[in-house]
Amino acid sequence: MQLGTIPLFIGGLGTTEVLFIFLVILLLFGAKRIPELARSFGRGIREFKEATREVKEQIEIESKTIEKETEEVKKALK
Repeated sequence: MQLGTIPLFIGGLGTTEVLFIFLVILLLFGAKRIPELARSFGRGIREFKEATREVKEQIEIESKTIEKETEEVKKALK
């Protein structure tokens, strides 16, 4: 599945379909569990964003280290 097709699928949902989905979720999980599920989902997203940020920072640090080492080698070869 291509990423370009996802917004078309989501955009194709009408009001009736969205209400039906919410009704099914309500019936499956109950009104008391939905806030718990939403909080858990939010925590998961937050942890994922933190992990992504940490990975990006680590990649930047390693990239700078490699650049410095490369410059040092170039200077040594001259």
